[in-house]
Amino acid sequence: MTHLVKETAVKKMKSLGEILADNRKKAGFTQVAVAKALTDAGNTIQNKSIYAWEKNLATPNAKQLFFLCKMYGITDIYSTFIEPNPDNPLSKLNEAGREKVLDFIKILEMTDEYRLSDVPDNVIDFPVKERELPLYLLAASAGTGEYLDSESHEMVVVGSEVPEKASFGIRLNGNSMEPRYMNGQIVWVYKTAELFDGDIGIFYLDGQAYCKKLHKGKKGIELLSFNPDYKPIPVTDTSEFKIFGRVIS
Repeated sequence: MTHLVKETAVKKMKSLGEILADNRKKAGFTQVAVAKALTDAGNTIQNKSIYAWEKNLATPNAKQLFFLCKMYGITDIYSTFIEPNPDNPLSKLNEAGREKVLDFIKILEMTDEYRLSDVPDNVIDFPVKERELPLYLLAASAGTGEYLDSESHEMVVVGSEVPEKASFGIRLNGNSMEPRYMNGQIVWVYKTAELFDGDIGIFYLDGQAYCKKLHKGKKGIELLSFNPDYKPIPVTDTSEFKIFGRVIS
């Protein structure tokens, strides 16, 4: 009887290829996009390699697998590919419970009492030199989606009040992210095309620009608001979607 239970459990385990395919789709990438990203990162492969991996006809090497995990937002490799990680305190929570924990962690990170200092006690913290950064208005419609690459911005002088990693600023338009971010507030953004689940970012989606929380779940990618009056915005396979950067202030 015990032997039969073990055999049934093994049969229910997904293969490496199935896990990679599921996570690629959840992250919203095509096989062609993944192959291009790997090649651009110095891991030159053909499009058919992704297909072969997902059909268990071949296996990615360690470097390629780690890159895929980063690209798909897989942060717990043990739980994803082997079994629930007993050392992970979130392993017994469902998706809604994990979301609550992550939200609470982000609140603690914003509190001086609990945030880990980036500067050791024996290092002098010199003021950040003043610098110029572009400041954009997050319009209701972004038009082509390339408005952050245009000249529709002003250059502003900033100092130590702005994070050193900031690439540009955005003046928000609307109340969908209240109470954390208010209408008219300036947020500072680190320019990147890669975000993890739960990150706050600046996005372009089908002609609209948004400041939202990125969510990667069973339904795929969604853009979430902090204001409960606003429903999640789904990102579909036919959506024109682009990530401008991560909000860091």
